[in-house]
Amino acid sequence: MLTRRAVLGQASAAASAVWAMGAGPAAGAAGRSTVDFDVPRGACDCHVHVFGDPAAFPFAEKRVYTPPSASVEQLLELQGDLHLDRVVVVQPSVYGTDNACTIDAVRRMGARARGVAVIDKATSRKALEEMAAAGIRGIRLNIETNSGGRFDPADAKAVLDTAAEQIRGLGWHVQIYARTAVIAALKDHVAELPFPIVLDHFGLGDPAKGPGQPDFAALLELVKTGRAYVKISGAYRVSKNAPEFVDVTPLAQALVAANPERIVWGSDWPHPGAERGKPLNEITAPYPIDDGLLLDQLPRWVPDTALRRKILVDNPARLYGFAPTVQ
Repeated sequence: MLTRRAVLGQASAAASAVWAMGAGPAAGAAGRSTVDFDVPRGACDCHVHVFGDPAAFPFAEKRVYTPPSASVEQLLELQGDLHLDRVVVVQPSVYGTDNACTIDAVRRMGARARGVAVIDKATSRKALEEMAAAGIRGIRLNIETNSGGRFDPADAKAVLDTAAEQIRGLGWHVQIYARTAVIAALKDHVAELPFPIVLDHFGLGDPAKGPGQPDFAALLELVKTGRAYVKISGAYRVSKNAPEFVDVTPLAQALVAANPERIVWGSDWPHPGAERGKPLNEITAPYPIDDGLLLDQLPRWVPDTALRRKILVDNPARLYGFAPTVQ
C-alpha cells in the first residue's frame, strides 16, 4: 500500500513533468517591445508572481489552474528589459498559504525585492515574524477568486478583522483582490483599519462605465483620504482594448487625480490564468501580454514626469520599505 508521503511524491513528480513540458516560452521575452520613455532609477514593479518547479514548490491540491514556469531568472530578465530596479513578488493562488516559493524568490533577489504573502488563521506569529525578516511586507486577500462570485460583506469584514489582529505590530499592509462592488461595501470598515489597504488591478473597475460609476467613486474616496493604495496593474484584466488598453485611461487618470501619493504600478507578470477551466494536469497558458507595451501606457495615463516618479519610485519605497533612491 502506498503511504500518503509516496502518493504526494508521485503527484509532485507528475506535476513537475507537466510543468517542464510547458515551461519554456511561457514567461519569456519573445516579442517584448522596447520601453520608449525614461524610467527613473529605483522604479518598482509592484505586482509579479513567481512559479517554481513543483518538485521543489508543490502547487496546492485545490488550485483552479496549473501555471507554466515563471522563474526568478526570467523575472530578472523582465526587470532588465523594462529598466526596473525593484520588484514585489505577490503570492499566487496556486500555492495557497504555502509561501515557500515567494519567499525563496524574494531572498534570492535580495534588497531589490519584497513580497506579499497569503496566510490563514493557522499561520503562527513566529511564521509571520520569519516572513518579515525574509522581506514580506504584507498579506493578500483574494476575495475575487475565493468567493466564487458569492461575496458576503460580513464574511469579508471578519477576514479583515482577523488579519488585522494577526499582523498587528509588523508594519504590514493588506492587499485585496476584489471587485469595486466589494470594495464599496467594505468602504466604511476599510477607512477604520489600522493599516494601509492596497487594491489590485484598478479595483477591477469597469472601463465601460467610467470613473463616475458609484462603486468606483467609493474606491476614489478611499484613495483621496489616503486609506487605500491602488495598483494600476493588470489592465488586461479589466480592459477589452488589447494591446494598448486605452479604455482604462480615464480610470487611471481619475485615480491619480484623487491622490498621486497612493498609486503604484505593476505588470502582473507572467499574466497567469488565460485559459482557466482546463484540467489541472494541463498547463494553463498565460495572457499573451507585451510587457514593454504595457509599461509604455504609463506616460499616456500619467504624462507628468514628477507624478510618474511618485508612482514608480516614491510610493513603492514608502509602502514596501525600500531604501530612498537618489536620482
